[in-house]
Amino acid sequence: MKIAVLVVSDRASKGEYEDRGGPAVEEWLRRVITSEIEVQRRIVPDGVDSVSAALVDLADVWGAGLVLVTGGTGPAPRDRTPEAVAAVAEFDLPGFGEAMRAANLKVVPTAILSRQGASVRGSTLIITLPGSPNAIGTSLEAVFAAVPYCLDLIGAGRVETDPAVIKARRPKGA
Repeated sequence: MKIAVLVVSDRASKGEYEDRGGPAVEEWLRRVITSEIEVQRRIVPDGVDSVSAALVDLADVWGAGLVLVTGGTGPAPRDRTPEAVAAVAEFDLPGFGEAMRAANLKVVPTAILSRQGASVRGSTLIITLPGSPNAIGTSLEAVFAAVPYCLDLIGAGRVETDPAVIKARRPKGA
């Protein structure tokens, strides 16, 4: 399974800021997923055009079954990751955003400002996450039990998880 980690940050893309979100996502994935994965990390500046172009390339050209996008989900003027995803996705899965915000709200009251969510483009699941490494872990823990079955359903491929960390939920026989 090919998994892309797309970091959205003006400062990190210019080398002015050390990206901590991308490594946090990849570390989390490697701790949870037990099946073979290939991870590609990419950093792009904020904005609809840069994020949309990267998503299309990662999904359609590189063939990622899962793209985890970190950053650009807040209400600041340059935070346009949700709009970029909407421009290239076929449909949304609103339950992901609801679950991630609810989990993060238990940690920090500003979680309601996040516009994180999930969408599907072809056979690629795109999940948008906050930029904070702590919020990334909380968000993924809130939804990842459903991710393997979602990937099955959209034809992205199969991933297995360590049930001691995240027990993937699939119907019997799936």
